[in-house]
Amino acid sequence: MALHTKFWLKISLLNLCIVAVIGVLMRYKIGFEFPYLDQKHLQHSHSHFAFAGWLGHTLMVLMVYFIQTKITDFQGNKYKKIIITNLICSYGMLVSFIIEGYGVVSIVLSTGSILVSYIFAYRFVKDLKLLNDDLLAKSWFKAALFFNVISSVGTFYLAYMMASKNVVQDWYLSSIYYYLHFQYNGWFFFACMGLAFGFLNLRKSEHSFYETSFRLFTIACIPAYFLSTLWLDLPLWLYVVTVLAAIIQVFTWFKLLAILLKTRRNVLENYAPLLRYVLLFVSFALSVKLLLQLGSTVPIISQLAFGFRPIVIAYLHLILLGIITLFLLFYIYVNHLILISKNLKYGLFLFTIGVLLNEIVLAVQGIASFSYTIIPFVNEILFGVAIILFIGIGITARYSIKKAKNNPPL
Repeated sequence: MALHTKFWLKISLLNLCIVAVIGVLMRYKIGFEFPYLDQKHLQHSHSHFAFAGWLGHTLMVLMVYFIQTKITDFQGNKYKKIIITNLICSYGMLVSFIIEGYGVVSIVLSTGSILVSYIFAYRFVKDLKLLNDDLLAKSWFKAALFFNVISSVGTFYLAYMMASKNVVQDWYLSSIYYYLHFQYNGWFFFACMGLAFGFLNLRKSEHSFYETSFRLFTIACIPAYFLSTLWLDLPLWLYVVTVLAAIIQVFTWFKLLAILLKTRRNVLENYAPLLRYVLLFVSFALSVKLLLQLGSTVPIISQLAFGFRPIVIAYLHLILLGIITLFLLFYIYVNHLILISKNLKYGLFLFTIGVLLNEIVLAVQGIASFSYTIIPFVNEILFGVAIILFIGIGITARYSIKKAKNNPPL
C-alpha cells in the first residue's frame, strides 16, 4: 500500500503554521510586554518543532513519495509508524520546551526524535537500493541521510557537557554550530537537491558534471563546517581548507545552474508564473547564501557577522525560509500533490513577500549594528513582518486543506 502523501503534507502545512505562530509570539515579546512565557523556552520550542515537525516530517514524506513514483507497487505505507512517531516527538517537544525549556521530558523527546531519524535513514537507504544507480537523486538522498545522522553528534556532546556541568563556551557554541551546519547545509540542502533532481529526472549519464557536482558538494560540506567557527583561532592550514570549501561550493553551484538553465529551461514553461517565481526566488537566495559564505572567510567580515545577532538570524532564516521552506512548497504544488487554487496563490505570494521583508529588515538592523545605530521601531516592524509570514502561510494552508472544487491549470 502506498503512503497517503496528500494527507501527511496537509499536516506539514499545519505544522508550518504553528512554527509561524510561535515566531509571531516571540516577536511580540521582543517588541511589547508579554511576561507569561519564557523567551528562551519559546525559541527552543520554535527551532525544534521547525526542524522535526515541519522540515523533517515533510522531507521524509516527500522522499518516500519519490520512491513511490519510481517503483511500481512500492509499499510506502510501511513508513507510517516512523512518521507518526516523529510527529508525536515533535508535538511533545513543542509543548515541553515551552513549559520547561531543556528539561527531562524535552530531552527525552528530542532524543527520541533523533532515534526516529536513525531508523528512517536505515530503512530508506535499504529501499534506495531498489532504484537505478543512474538516477542522480539517489546519491543526494544517501548523503542527506548521512549528514542528518552525524549532525546528532553535536546534540549528544551538548548533552554530555550539560550533564557533567563542564560547559566550555567555545566548545558549547561549536557543538551548536556543528548540529546546525549538518542540518541546514547537509540534511536539508542535500535532501532538497535530491528532490529537485528527481523532479527534473536527471541521470548521471546525461552530463558528466552532474555526478561531479554531487561529489564536490559532498566533499566541501564537511570542511565548510568551519565557516561557522571562524571566530576561533583556527590553524592556517584549516583556514585555507575552509576557504577552498567555500570556493568549491560557489563554483559548483553556478556551473550546475548554468547547465540546468541550458538543458532544462523548458521544463517549467507549462507551470503557473507564481511557481516559476518561487523557484527563481529560491535559486537567487541560494546564490546569495553561498556568496555570503565565501565573503565570511574574510576575517574582518567574519568578525562583524558573528558579532551581531541580527546578521546570524538573517542568515539562518535565509536558509530556512528563503531556500528550504519555499523550495518544499514549490515541490508540493508543482507536483500536484496538493491542488493549487487562486486563493492559495495569494497566500504563497504573500508568504514570499514576508520572507523577503524579513531578510531586508534583519539585514538593515545588522548593518546598522556595525556602527551601533538603533533603527527606530525595528522590533515592531519585525513583529509586523512575522504577522505577514503567518497570514501568508495561513492562507496557503487553509486552501491546501480545503477541498478544491476544480483542478485549476498550472
